[in-house]
Amino acid sequence: MAKTKSKTKFICQDCGYESAKWLGKCPGCSQWNSFAEEVVPTTSERIPSNQHPQGKPESIAAIDTGQEPRTSTGYQEFDRVLGGGIVSGSLVLVGGDPGIGKSTLLLQTSFSVAKQGKKVLYVTGEESSKQIKLRADRLQTIADELFILPATDLEFIETQIRHLQPDFVMIDSIQTMYLPHISSAPGSVSQVRECTGYLLRISKSLQMAIFIVGHVTKEGTIAGPRLLEHMVDAVLYFEGERHHSYRILRAVKNRFGSTNEMGIFEMRELGLSEVRNPSELFLAERPQGVAGSAVVASMEGTRPLLVEIQALLTPTAYGNPRRMAAGVENSRVALLMAVLEKRVGLFLQNQDAYVNVAGGVRLDEPAVDLGIAVSIGSSFRNQSIHPYDVFIGEIGLTGEIRAVSRIEQRVKEALKLGFHRCFLPIGNMRGWKPPEGIQIIAVETLQDAFHFALEG
Repeated sequence: MAKTKSKTKFICQDCGYESAKWLGKCPGCSQWNSFAEEVVPTTSERIPSNQHPQGKPESIAAIDTGQEPRTSTGYQEFDRVLGGGIVSGSLVLVGGDPGIGKSTLLLQTSFSVAKQGKKVLYVTGEESSKQIKLRADRLQTIADELFILPATDLEFIETQIRHLQPDFVMIDSIQTMYLPHISSAPGSVSQVRECTGYLLRISKSLQMAIFIVGHVTKEGTIAGPRLLEHMVDAVLYFEGERHHSYRILRAVKNRFGSTNEMGIFEMRELGLSEVRNPSELFLAERPQGVAGSAVVASMEGTRPLLVEIQALLTPTAYGNPRRMAAGVENSRVALLMAVLEKRVGLFLQNQDAYVNVAGGVRLDEPAVDLGIAVSIGSSFRNQSIHPYDVFIGEIGLTGEIRAVSRIEQRVKEALKLGFHRCFLPIGNMRGWKPPEGIQIIAVETLQDAFHFALEG
């Protein structure tokens, strides 16, 4: 075969933008100094046709849509995020900060699957077999059906996969894998993109579930072009603070389930253990009788989650007051403070505001607005809220409390954890009967909520 002439391109290592010359600022993602020179062959080596999933056109009405078999990971929290278990032929990308526990999670999952009699191949490009064995001994995850392969050449790995015929494959990590016919270094945009496509063809042609670990950038996104997230079937992020023992597994893309689910784990001496009742965990250290603390009922997928929101307001020492939030968006806190000032009459222009969601959870849904607003008002007035009150509701710009979804599950979770009163939008009172044992206070405006929660 004649040697093909290669040419040089400059590729942004953050978004994959290609340029014929070096650029200081990427036109695609606006990052500075992100271009690296890569040698790209003009005609790439042809992938053998037997690696492509073959098929023929057929009527959509004639396609069999039988129940897709799923394999349990051995962890209910992991199964919840995946949509009920592992689907054969799926390609799953797991991302997270270094040292957060991605390798531990996949090693424990490999052991759980191997215990079910399934053959699992764990491919490591960053550690040796002895290092994996030492960690497996510490985590007590030794199984005969779990095989370790230290390798980075993806063509060699494919040969071993076809020889071993495993049911599941774990790749740790995609940034260490490379294809010999691509001249750029492992971890570059070209290598990561082509290696992911290569693994996708293996997964679909052999109907084999493959999990790949992806490192994240400083901004918290998967390293490499965003094309990776479009190629895989599911993208999971493993989040958590290093000084906290709790870890959250969240799906941002899932072709086989909901993208709103999350699983909660706790890092212990023997590895990760799942948290079955996260609401009780997040409220375990909640102080009582302290101003600025309120409990909200949020929905994460199909699971109701009760968490504490803390607010602290102090007179500012600067020209412009500070607005800082952890677990909720800064812009949302600023908007709610504007509503409080305009509709309730709280003078907050000279107050620094700090809002925090206890436990390191991130809340994105608007149903937690009422809890945030009440905690801010409680801190401003230095007046505590009743410790057994829970708040549900979205706040509009005119101060009205808007209805939210799945109110029944939220109220039942509050009742199960021993709360006495539940503040919710008046629009949610239609079409259901509140359970006995908890007092329902339906509010129409933010002023009504403040009257009952802080003055009543």
